[in-house]
Amino acid sequence: MELFTPDFGLIFWMFVSFAILFLILWKWGWPAIMKGVTSRADLIDKGVEYAQNAKEQLDHAREEADRQIAEARRQQADMLREADRMKSQIIDEARTAAQAEAKKVMDAAKVSIEQERKEAELQFRNEVSSFALDIAQKVVRNQMADTGAQQKLVGSLLDEMEKQN
Repeated sequence: MELFTPDFGLIFWMFVSFAILFLILWKWGWPAIMKGVTSRADLIDKGVEYAQNAKEQLDHAREEADRQIAEARRQQADMLREADRMKSQIIDEARTAAQAEAKKVMDAAKVSIEQERKEAELQFRNEVSSFALDIAQKVVRNQMADTGAQQKLVGSLLDEMEKQN
């Protein structure tokens, strides 16, 4: 049972060695341990602060990205509206130009038709006049074979000329 009941000398030397060990640890060990713990705590605090800054930057980056996406969508919508407006304007201008060109073609066709009608009418009159002169010439030849008829015709023509003057 001696293992369970220590002597006074053993207890004394154990107490002295513990006190020396405690003083050594207190003088040199404890400050080193506290310095390590403090630096580790500072490092952890800096890591937490860095993580918070990174989270804030990420949040700001997300907000900026969302803002830029919204701006890009707004610009896209503006561009689409402008393109639609330009398309409508080009179509209207093309329609106006086509109508003006069609009017020019119709006017030119009307003028051409009118000129052709006048030419046809003139040609018709010339042909009718030519036929009338041919017929009159044949009739007059038959009637002018007689000298009495010739004198009678000249007299009537002179009478008509006097009446007109």
